[in-house]
Amino acid sequence: MVEPAGEAGARLDDAAVRDRLTRLDGLLEQVEAIPGPSGEIALEAVSALAEVYGEALARAVGYVADAEPGLLAAVTGDELLGHLLMLHGIHPDPIERRVAHALDELRPSLQERGGDVKLAGIEAGIATVQLSIKGCSSAGVEDAVREAVLTVAPELTDVQRAPAAGKRDAAFVPLDALLSRTTSSVGP
Repeated sequence: MVEPAGEAGARLDDAAVRDRLTRLDGLLEQVEAIPGPSGEIALEAVSALAEVYGEALARAVGYVADAEPGLLAAVTGDELLGHLLMLHGIHPDPIERRVAHALDELRPSLQERGGDVKLAGIEAGIATVQLSIKGCSSAGVEDAVREAVLTVAPELTDVQRAPAAGKRDAAFVPLDALLSRTTSSVGP
């Protein structure tokens, strides 16, 4: 396998890739802030480069898919390559499959805590998950589920928890309504 070179010929691990992507975001923000034609030309160049690289990646994925499906799974399973495929809209797995797989990865640790999670649906860019967890605070678990889903499906705008089956939302009774009954029932 050909290994791409990073600094001094070494491969970049996932942490180094994340660092580079963070740096790239900062640099692009700086380019966007450049007033006038220079900034516009720089952004156009970056956009054209990304478009060409996206096409090259799409072709490579096509060759890999034709050659060996197992290799395609390895390519799509790689964090960096998977994100690039999603970014360019060429990831071969549908969003529902990617999200379901991410939830499957979380399920064993949730089940150890007496909980479970599954995809209820995806509509208008929002994934809805059914989440059950024992204990007082499920906020941390909800955050972990949200992060896992958005990692594999960055095209989503949100991840929401479906209401628990058979449970009604608590009715809201304004405090003024309770206080006015109390004072009116006390009498003169």
